[in-house]
Amino acid sequence: MTLLAPQQTLPIRFTVIGDSAAFGTGDTDLEGNPRGWGYYLSQVFHGSCEYLNFSRPGAKSAEVKNVQLPKALEHQPDICAVIVGGNDMLRNGFDPQALYQNISDTCRELISKGSEIIMVELHDPGEILRVPRLLKRVIRRRVNAVNNVYYQVARELDLILIHTRKIPNVHDIANWHIDRMHPGPRGHKLLAREMASALQDRGWKVDLPEPEAADLHSRAAKIWWLICKGTPWFLKRSVDLLPVAIILMTIEAFRVIIELIVKGYSAVTDWRA
Repeated sequence: MTLLAPQQTLPIRFTVIGDSAAFGTGDTDLEGNPRGWGYYLSQVFHGSCEYLNFSRPGAKSAEVKNVQLPKALEHQPDICAVIVGGNDMLRNGFDPQALYQNISDTCRELISKGSEIIMVELHDPGEILRVPRLLKRVIRRRVNAVNNVYYQVARELDLILIHTRKIPNVHDIANWHIDRMHPGPRGHKLLAREMASALQDRGWKVDLPEPEAADLHSRAAKIWWLICKGTPWFLKRSVDLLPVAIILMTIEAFRVIIELIVKGYSAVTDWRA
């Protein structure tokens, strides 16, 4: 793994590839341009930093590997954040093995060019989403499948993996965007601090970004987002995801029933013993 030497004076080439979580969704400047954790991290390196973000909302792992990665490699990044998997998870035909192959291939190619890689564990949406309990179980099962891919790749390649769920109070609603799937300004700053700390442990000369004050959204802002953003997204995804969600919830219901039967049988057996 190539690390920054103490006497390094050239600009750090920091690149981001991935989906909306990499793009900066949930945090914008006064002109409405996305910022996010990548921007905050780029501001705290010692010396100068060349920051390029090739991510795109809606991108899946195949796009990151085949489209975004070649663009990133053209700039020979010293550090590259690879943040993808959420959109793979939300599609019909989700295949953890295909996700693993795409992410692994992407990271191996970057490592072969001397890049340090950062990945981020998915949080537990079930902790903050207001959806039926059965759907929470379905979402959590898929999220865990994505995270298992991250864990495997990180073990095999010795990457920086930010364990989001271990961050104190990470599921505090003040850290999250109105959609409760993406970080808000405070959450993006929190992620940037975790990444900076992990880079420090690897020998990179970087400071910790200042924490962001809580930014609780007003009721009017929530209604505006639901009408302008949330509803169109839901309708678009429903064509692909809703039928699958119904099937998966049915399967999950059977799992619950089987678990209850097994627990009941075990209880009777233990009592008789």
